[in-house]
Amino acid sequence: WLKARRLDQAVKPAALAPRPKSHARASAAATMGKGFVMDPSLQARMHQYQIVGRAAPTNKNPVPKIYRMRLFAKNKVLAKSRFWYFMKKLNKAKKSGGELLAVNELFDKGPTKVKNYGIWLRYQSRTNTHNMYKEYRDVNINGAVSQMYAEMAGRHRAHPNTIQIINTATLKSSECKRDHVTEMHDNALKYPVVRKLPMVTKNLRSTFQARRPMTFVR
Repeated sequence: WLKARRLDQAVKPAALAPRPKSHARASAAATMGKGFVMDPSLQARMHQYQIVGRAAPTNKNPVPKIYRMRLFAKNKVLAKSRFWYFMKKLNKAKKSGGELLAVNELFDKGPTKVKNYGIWLRYQSRTNTHNMYKEYRDVNINGAVSQMYAEMAGRHRAHPNTIQIINTATLKSSECKRDHVTEMHDNALKYPVVRKLPMVTKNLRSTFQARRPMTFVR
């Protein structure tokens, strides 16, 4: 018992040692930032890449066919992996027996204007393969694809690896079909401009008020 007590006393100060000040400052800065913390789930994490590649030239086929694909992935490494995944299905070309000719990231021309996007996709569920068409509103295609992956994960329990994007397109207002997109096309759509009112002084505060306070600009 005495041995156990001495060991406990020897270990206790080290276990309860305070963190260094630099570590505390770094964690506080990461949490606070400039007074605003963005929810990671709202950030557009997907990027659009254009990859050009082919199977390696051989004596039997000295000039193999070149393939160009437009892919969405979190980074360039995953985009290359996705390219060879499809190449293996198309012509049995693997990374070890192929070569990449170009890898470029694509960007939208107008990333400050809200647009309608249509996405055609295929995904593998636990029972079958399903085709889908979805519509989203966003400022760029990367944000729309990020919304699609989040919705497929939450609503259909689809793993990102099982989703294959067949095509994407920018749609006109007349081409949209989904209600949650078409309801935003009303030109007379209005929203209250919310503003923060200063707090009432302490001597004028009361638990009950006869009138509901107006917290928006009329």
